[in-house]
Amino acid sequence: MSRILVTDGNQRSALAVVRALGRAGHHVVVCSAGARSLAGDSKFARAQETVPDAGDRPEAYADRIEELCREHRIDVLIPVTDAAIEAVLPHAGRLAPTRIPLPPYEVYHGISDKRGLMERARELGVPTPPELELPDADTPLDEASLPRFPVVVKPARSVVSTGEEQIHTSVAHAADREALDEVLRRAHPQSYPLLIQEYIPGVGEGAFFLMWEGRPVARFSHRRIREKPPAAGVSVYRESIPLAADLEACSRRLLDDFGWTGVAMVEYRRSLLDGVPYLMEVNGRFWGSLQLAVDAGVDFPSLLVDCVLGLDPEPVDTYRAGIRSRWWLGDLDHLIIRMKESTPKYRLPPDAGSRAGALLRFLIPWMPGDRSEVFRLSDPGPGLRELREWVLNSSRTLRRRG
Repeated sequence: MSRILVTDGNQRSALAVVRALGRAGHHVVVCSAGARSLAGDSKFARAQETVPDAGDRPEAYADRIEELCREHRIDVLIPVTDAAIEAVLPHAGRLAPTRIPLPPYEVYHGISDKRGLMERARELGVPTPPELELPDADTPLDEASLPRFPVVVKPARSVVSTGEEQIHTSVAHAADREALDEVLRRAHPQSYPLLIQEYIPGVGEGAFFLMWEGRPVARFSHRRIREKPPAAGVSVYRESIPLAADLEACSRRLLDDFGWTGVAMVEYRRSLLDGVPYLMEVNGRFWGSLQLAVDAGVDFPSLLVDCVLGLDPEPVDTYRAGIRSRWWLGDLDHLIIRMKESTPKYRLPPDAGSRAGALLRFLIPWMPGDRSEVFRLSDPGPGLRELREWVLNSSRTLRRRG
């Protein structure tokens, strides 16, 4: 049994990590910026600890993580979010003998840079959306080079470290030039360079890998069924699918080129127009829908811990296709948005159906192969906490509008 510290306890990915490692018999400690957290309320969490916000106070966060590693005699630290990784990975040497199952900071930094990633992908023959790079707010738009509308505006990095703080950037969508001008007007100066990419109508597909010492230890794939916001956000209902040959080839080309070690999600949109999977991004950390992979038979968290401890686990090449994972409260948010907003606004695929159809599909409580992502009868604490927080947040929103 190893002692594991998992950060960012309010993330669903952290909950999946805690449940998987707890079931495998490890002693799991959870930390978050609050006294209680989603993953910390799992029966598999042995302790909950409070840490500063990694984004607001990265140095203080790293100091507190070092302190917790000593206090709990932690063998393996698993940073769950980009902010946590940005705060602790540059100080990995201070945490020894605690191990962090990530590549060197320069490798992580390189694959997280969307601008550099897209350039390298094109050199490697990986399909990418047509795009225009805007290096700073003072550079005028080159009208002739603008991709076709609608477009997606992506900062090169999800988290920008200034030294004293971390700035979280976000993706925006623009249906026309007027909307694009508004997005650019609101863009934080630190979010540049920006990538203005042509929106790819299609289905989101993910290829997931655990790479260790140059070889794939585990692989997995899923397709998105519903997202929040619709067609433009995180997945709330998704299904395990066989890993397509084109996704595997493109992903391995990228990960091998970067010399990647650890887990990674390589995200694509498979175009409805030409069937080509276009690269969206690579996340060098655990992903929000991790529980689906575990339910389908790929225990990424336990395999990762085995790798970093030198246990040389057997590669996992097979899993169950057709398993679906539903984040119920995220799916409810999806439904609320569909009821309030127009279908054209979210550029939904042709098979998205009407609002009435969306309501009907939501009201089907279960289909063969379905799993609830957060709420589990065998571990009800996290689901109850999430429901309570959702109700409280919804009530506050209604009061503000009233």
